[in-house]
Amino acid sequence: MTLRALEVRDFRNLARVDLPLPPEGIAVVGDNGHGKTSLLEAIYYLHVLRSMRGAHDADVVRFGAPAFHVRAQTSREVGIGYERATKRKRVTLDGVEPARLTDALGAVPSVMFSPADVALVRGAPGERRRFLDIMLGVTSQPYLRSLQAYRAALARRNAALRSGGPVAVWEPPLAHHGAIIWRERAAWVSDSAPALARLAAAIGELGPVGARYSSTLGEASVVDAERALADALAEGRAHDIRRGMTRVGVHRDDLVLSLEGHDLRTFGSAGQQRTVAIALRMLEAETLEKRIGVAPVFLLDDPFAELDVERARRILALLRERGRGQTVLTVPRAGDIPAELTTLERWRARSGAITRDG
Repeated sequence: MTLRALEVRDFRNLARVDLPLPPEGIAVVGDNGHGKTSLLEAIYYLHVLRSMRGAHDADVVRFGAPAFHVRAQTSREVGIGYERATKRKRVTLDGVEPARLTDALGAVPSVMFSPADVALVRGAPGERRRFLDIMLGVTSQPYLRSLQAYRAALARRNAALRSGGPVAVWEPPLAHHGAIIWRERAAWVSDSAPALARLAAAIGELGPVGARYSSTLGEASVVDAERALADALAEGRAHDIRRGMTRVGVHRDDLVLSLEGHDLRTFGSAGQQRTVAIALRMLEAETLEKRIGVAPVFLLDDPFAELDVERARRILALLRERGRGQTVLTVPRAGDIPAELTTLERWRARSGAITRDG
């Protein structure tokens, strides 16, 4: 994937950006709060059609502006806009609105690397579920459809639990779509666990790193996932009614990461957690490339700020060996640009404007 040009209007603190991008990418230098991360977020928005920080669309519109718009030129033109007054989001592909908004998911595939990624390891299970859902939802239509249907059925079952309405009617779709989600997540984790261990070791982690998919149903067979989910929902219905929430299902599952057999959330050091988080992002990039057929744009938000020099060097070497795609790097100071990336065209972020350096 090559991003040839980017236009941004009233997105976060960016008023107007018109940015041509060379095939190798660019490095953007600027103090915090001047628009560097907003630029990366605008590009990432074209991948997942939502804020990478989980913000509502209305909160992404620049203060005082009526709407935001982001347009990218690749081998096709991709545009996304949101109007505050009507609360309408509009997507166009080559000037035409797709039948469904989700048809534009992954139109500009990208992977974000950031010090905040440590939350993938250190954070709550929801962080890791979101990681799996974005990656698998963008690359698998059956997964995406089941995720949307599952969330809709879960919301209705939870509403029925609290209001005294019919509960059991929502359990078959939860079991059916939950089984599809369960199988795809579990398969990806099983297939990717050896690669995760190899990547972490290549970055510099001495202890063996492991990954497994943890279900609220314990060791129930993935082959019989639909039956297992249906039985668990029925058995727990009375308790769920008392609690007003659905306690079992893929919305409560987790990707468990370990180091030397211990839970990395509590056992690993900050450096070890960051190493595994970066390895997860590399796996995400490999998954996108394998399933979509193109290398994603690499968005590097000062990712080496909290890593030692040797680990940063190894990460860059891995990216180079695996054919790093187009790169957009943001750093606070020019001296923070790694030697391997000093050839990138230099731009500067200042007061919400992105201008060519010099």
